[in-house]
Amino acid sequence: MYDVIIAGGGAAGFYAAIQIAENNPKQKIAIFERGKTVLGKVKISGGGRCNVTHAEFNPQELINNYPRGKKELLGPFHTHSTGDIMQFFEERGVPLKIEEDGRIFPVSNSSQSIIDCFLNATEKYSIEVLRNNPIKLIEQSSEINEGWQVATKNKFYHCQKLLIATGSSPKMWDLLQKMGHSIIPPVPSLFTFNIKDERIKGIQGLSTKAEVRVLPKKKYDAKISIQLKSAVRQESLLESEGPLLITHWGLSGPAILKLSAWGAAVLNELNYNFRIEVNWLPEYSTMSLERLFMEIKEVEAKKTILKTKAVDIPRRLWNSLVKASGITPELRWADVSKESIRSLSRQLTRCTLKVEGKSTFKEEFVTAGGVDLKEINFKTFESKKLKNIYFAGEVINIDAITGGFNFQNAWTGAYIAAQAIVNTQQ
Repeated sequence: MYDVIIAGGGAAGFYAAIQIAENNPKQKIAIFERGKTVLGKVKISGGGRCNVTHAEFNPQELINNYPRGKKELLGPFHTHSTGDIMQFFEERGVPLKIEEDGRIFPVSNSSQSIIDCFLNATEKYSIEVLRNNPIKLIEQSSEINEGWQVATKNKFYHCQKLLIATGSSPKMWDLLQKMGHSIIPPVPSLFTFNIKDERIKGIQGLSTKAEVRVLPKKKYDAKISIQLKSAVRQESLLESEGPLLITHWGLSGPAILKLSAWGAAVLNELNYNFRIEVNWLPEYSTMSLERLFMEIKEVEAKKTILKTKAVDIPRRLWNSLVKASGITPELRWADVSKESIRSLSRQLTRCTLKVEGKSTFKEEFVTAGGVDLKEINFKTFESKKLKNIYFAGEVINIDAITGGFNFQNAWTGAYIAAQAIVNTQQ
């Protein structure tokens, strides 16, 4: 018999358990984890350093990093946010640091610091951690009024309060659906784009700031090419700007990961087959770049186009796009035609690439989908349909872009659920 059972031995589950125990040490708490190990995502996050959260301290700005859950998280972030997380870890001997891009890590640069902090706290407060214990069934308890009974492989357990923090678990979603909750069908978020194209072949490892647009299907299905001089720039399905990384399999980096998060449902509907338009020089339009090149044609007349690198992009990318424009290595600026200048300008500002599939961004694999937000009370994170059942983390339909924001959602939901559980038991 437990006061609280927590389903899920991840970030949200451990954080909630510790918050409950610190507020009421007499509580009998158990964490049920389906796997052999706990805190798996904490261990691999940030390349093994654990990107704990992000240095955005204004809740109004913080919510802008959540494609799903933005509106619902505003109130919770006013209650428990980035500063509270930093204080939590630093008070427990895990100092944190803010990096230039805003991501926050342990000073140790090791996720083990976070894991040890949690495991030490569970030992201190006698919180039971039951590994290899997947929950198979949840039903009303016959022994506790308004309590719950959970069944694992070979045993039944009873509790007054149940917190579900199982992340993207299809089996838990199935259980909750059978109990009356609506589940938004899950689709992948935070993934990279698979692209086979000669223009980015052999130059993997290059990173540069770029603007990326996902083109509507009708735009590239049309028989009339967008290469026409009179072509009007059509609306895109999605847009993103930021660092873009060329990889062995295609494109990655923050610009791509943001697109995959905000466009999770749209890109799933396209079956991950679509075209993107990359502007490698976001400060230029095609026409303004043409004008620049016409000026360079006058000033650098005797130099070859290939060796000049007239704009601020990596040399190997410049060489590749000059070649793709049909410009030969020996062609000088003095001899270049207007059509060739136009072709090079388009390659640099409207470079169309075909995406054929996705690859998992393994460090922060995230799923969009889960328990419908309308069925959760965000003042307590309690179910509106099932009394004394609470939620935290990715089990609900909230997800974020990369950078520590998904952990922040987990910490905040876990904290508020924990406070609600403690307050109703005093």
